[in-house]
Formats: sequence, C-alpha cells, structure tokens
Amino acid sequence: MAQESSQGWQEAEPHRVVVIVDENSNPFELGCATEVFGLRRPELGRDLYDFRLCSPEPRTLMRDGFFTLTGVAGLEAAEEADTLIVPNRPDTEVPRRPAVLDAVRRAHARGARLVGFCSGAFTLAEAGVLDGRRATAHWQWADDFRARFPSVRLEPDVLFVDDGDILTAAGSAAALDLGLHLVRRDHGAEVANAVSRRLVFAAHREGGQRQFVERPMPDLPDESLAPVLAWAQERLDAPLTVADLAGRAAVSPATLHRRFQAQLGTTPLTWLTRERLALACRLIERGEPHFEVVARRSGIGTAAHLRSLMRRETGITPSAYRSRFGPGVK
Repeated sequence: MAQESSQGWQEAEPHRVVVIVDENSNPFELGCATEVFGLRRPELGRDLYDFRLCSPEPRTLMRDGFFTLTGVAGLEAAEEADTLIVPNRPDTEVPRRPAVLDAVRRAHARGARLVGFCSGAFTLAEAGVLDGRRATAHWQWADDFRARFPSVRLEPDVLFVDDGDILTAAGSAAALDLGLHLVRRDHGAEVANAVSRRLVFAAHREGGQRQFVERPMPDLPDESLAPVLAWAQERLDAPLTVADLAGRAAVSPATLHRRFQAQLGTTPLTWLTRERLALACRLIERGEPHFEVVARRSGIGTAAHLRSLMRRETGITPSAYRSRFGPGVK
C-alpha cells in the first residue's frame, strides 16, 4: 500500500534505483532486484524505474566464486540513486568496505531511500543508519545481529519491515515481497499486480507475515486455504463474516483461525479487511469517482469507514490515493 512518507518518491522522470554489488554478493537477491526494478514494462506503456548496478571494483567475484560480474558502473552511480539497494552477503562477520559504507551514509544523508535484502541489514547497520530504527534480517542471523547491533530494533519473525525511508527484507524470497511492496508504494496496487503477474508470484504478502509457516504433514487431509480464499475474493462486496468463511471451509471458526495463523500468519478478519481495502484501491485506480460506490463494492460499507480504514492502513486518504494513482496519473 502507498504510504504518506512515500509520496515524494514519484517524480516526472523514472525513479532511479541503484544496486551496489560487492565481493561475495548473493546472485539471487541481485536477480530479484533486476526482475522487479530493471525490466522494461511494455504491457504498462511506460518504464517504472531507471535501474543500474554499480560496484566498488571493475571485477566483482560473486558468492562462492560462481561467476565474476564486470561491465557495471562504478560506486559513483550510488550518488544519483533515489533508492539504493545495499550489498547482501553470506559472510556477515566480514566488515563491509569503507567506501561502500560511506556511499550508504551519503545516500541516507541526502534523503535517498535505502533497501537491504536478507543480510543487507548488516550493511545498513554497519553504516550506522539503522540505529534506533526498525529492521529485520534472516532468522538464522538474528542472534548475531542483536549482539552486534543492539541499538537496532530487530523484528526477526516478519518477511520485511517498512520503516519509511529504510526498508529491510528477511530472506531471499522475501526480497520479491519487499520489491513488490515498493512498486505498490510508488505506483499503486494495479501496477504492482501487473508486475507480480509477470513474475508469476503472489501479488501481496503482508510484511508482518512470519518468515516460516507451519505446514500439515503429508499424510494429513488437504487443509489448504486456497479454495476458501478464492471463494471469498469473489464475494468481497457481500457481508462476509469469519463464520461465513468457516462455514465455507467446513470447519469451526476456531479451527479456521488456527489455519490462517499457520498458513498466512494473520487472522481471518485481518485478511478479509486487507483484501477489501486492496479491492477499494483498485477501484479508485480504475477511475470510480464516488467513494460511497467504492466502499459498497469493496464490502467496506461507507465512505466514512473507507476513509478511516485507508488512513489507518496506508497513512493517506482516498482522495490523496486517487491523486497519486488514479486514471491519467503517470
């Protein structure tokens, strides 16, 4: 969802995203950044981002020597970034290059948005920009991170943390979740959905979802929530309740609640509310001019409730959301 703090990110020219690649960087997260921010989007009729890679050295040996990266810009490219994605590496105990840390500090000082995927949180913390801030990191490094950076407010059990101008993702796959979250912040839910379809990836997993979820044993009956979720998504304008969802799943409300917590890391009511809000945002983006109609068609009820819910969940009003992401806005 769009955050009020993100309103300054959208400019007439494409937003400049720069990734710093350092020695022993992970290629997967680099690929995630390239897929989300670096590809052309002819299906959208415009480019969403100006994307560049940079490195402190002309030749950068990637993780475990799998390959060498050459032909990218020098570290000076970081000086022009609107969003700077910092290096992530498996050798978290090895100090980052002073030149890289200085580039991160300068970017932060001039107001650039900073992003750390997986162990990239170590880079941000080592640069000192996370002191007193919220962040996450992969669960296997949580204890080490806390010991080394006690002034950072680590949240180890979530997929990603959006702390305004600094965002961190917990693990490799969560880099895609955070990337799509940023697209949603910058360009709205409709564009983020289009990018996720091209990725063949879930359009939206909440940052507060747990890094790992419980799964039923293979010899148990299928307890997937997918059928009931699909059923509910087709009926968001109806007065659905948790009891309705439980009835559709043929389980008690208590059992449904346990399955939602295990598989989605949230409650049925919270999921339903967020799905309705996402639908309301899509309706606004598609040009529905009347907020009462948006509220009714999304199952939120009234325009007053829509305003209250959007302010609580996104930090901006429906009118502000329309001014950013409505028809004709580029």
